[in-house]
Amino acid sequence: MRAVASREVYRNQWMSVREDSIVHGDGSPGVYGVVDKPDFAVIIPLQDPGFWLVEQFRYPIGRRAWEFPQGSWSDGAGGSSASLAATELLEETGLRAGELRHLGHAFGAYGFCSQGFDVYLARDLVAGPPQREATEQDMQQRLVSVDEFRQLVRDGAIVDAVTIAAYTLLQFDQP
Repeated sequence: MRAVASREVYRNQWMSVREDSIVHGDGSPGVYGVVDKPDFAVIIPLQDPGFWLVEQFRYPIGRRAWEFPQGSWSDGAGGSSASLAATELLEETGLRAGELRHLGHAFGAYGFCSQGFDVYLARDLVAGPPQREATEQDMQQRLVSVDEFRQLVRDGAIVDAVTIAAYTLLQFDQP
């Protein structure tokens, strides 16, 4: 499959949508819609006996849900994925990590979206005040045990596929 033409159909400060005219391997034409968003970082703040989670309202699904802290650079900002992870952790939870280790890179919806994410494990946490953006003012945070985390997934309180994927990467990291 290859693109022969592309046009942007929508853009805002967080994302753009493009429509590509493509040619399939057999030569037949097609159309592919792609959402382009910048990569982001997701952080697993590990503190005995479990993890720090944040809860916020997610407009596209019309409800609040628990997840690991995560985010992308603000429009015009930038830096390494590790510095993004440290920034998001501090912003959303007020936690600073003495150790920040990369666990992997994945894509959440590569069938239609170019956005990927880097997963970091944060340890040796030091608490401080969160530095939340205006859109995060209603965010809550909580330390949950591993058993509580699993129960939140079972109960549908954690529905974020990125959080579940990050937890899976953590399992591969364990001895």
